[in-house]
Amino acid sequence: MARPSFSLSLILIFPLIFHLALSKTLKRDVKALNEIKASLGWRVVYAWVGDDPCGDGDHPPWSGVTCSIAGDYRVVTELEVYAVSIVGPFPTAVTNLLDLTRLDLHNNKLTGPIPPQIGRLKRLKILNLRWNKLQDVLPPEIGELKSLTHLYLSFNAFKGEIPRELANLPELRYLYLHENRFSGRIPAELGTLKNLRHLDVGNNHLVGTIRELIRSDGCFPALRNLYLNDNYLTGGVPAQLANLTSLEILHLSHNKMTGIIPVGLAHMPRLTYLYLDHNNFNGRIPDAFYKHPYLKELYIEGNAFKPGVNPIGVHKVLEVSDTDFVV
Repeated sequence: MARPSFSLSLILIFPLIFHLALSKTLKRDVKALNEIKASLGWRVVYAWVGDDPCGDGDHPPWSGVTCSIAGDYRVVTELEVYAVSIVGPFPTAVTNLLDLTRLDLHNNKLTGPIPPQIGRLKRLKILNLRWNKLQDVLPPEIGELKSLTHLYLSFNAFKGEIPRELANLPELRYLYLHENRFSGRIPAELGTLKNLRHLDVGNNHLVGTIRELIRSDGCFPALRNLYLNDNYLTGGVPAQLANLTSLEILHLSHNKMTGIIPVGLAHMPRLTYLYLDHNNFNGRIPDAFYKHPYLKELYIEGNAFKPGVNPIGVHKVLEVSDTDFVV
């Protein structure tokens, strides 16, 4: 079958572009973006020319603003304003952009809490607020974002407990909460998230045991990476942890954990990186770890293991780039 010609493709696409150009932007979104514009610093304002964030005949769409057609109107579906030194509280007017699917304000200087109105953004898939100065507790209304797949809140100053309402996000795949001031226990309800692949709660003030987190059969069925490092977790490594057969990275460094390492972990089929250092583990490292076909790094320094056990590989801090996860 012959492929459609380039000219035919233009004929098919041009009406869509023309329709987008002629459609008016929903007044609700125009008002919300202009309120945001008024609250932001000059670095953003100088690039946001005109009154219509989706552009008009004289001006292009505002930088970082993506619009789409919804019926007879244009609506704002993505807002990406990052690394431009925005100073001040989280712009509450953002929560009036009800068609947003992506909100990215990372690497700025936003302060204060996330407003509970965030729960209005029912279509939001990606929320990226990492590397700011946000504080206070996380509003439970985040659990109302049923379409959310990526949640990045790392490197802020959030406190209080991790809300168990996060377990109400059925599509959630990546949850980044590290480098905050969260306290209390990690909600075991997170184990019911059938699509969760990456859970990072490292570098907080969390307590409790892994047994409390892995307390039900079939929990965390898709989890690949589990970062619990640099907290105040106690107790041992439960044998049930080996039931997480998709797990590739297990990071338990710098806690207060005790006991022996169960041999079952050495039979986790995909385990590639295992960090046990700086706890109070004892006994021996099962020989099966040294025969594991995929294990690249086993770091054991700062424990009470019996003489004769050795690390595997060279310890390094695992860094994951945005391109690995953000879609």
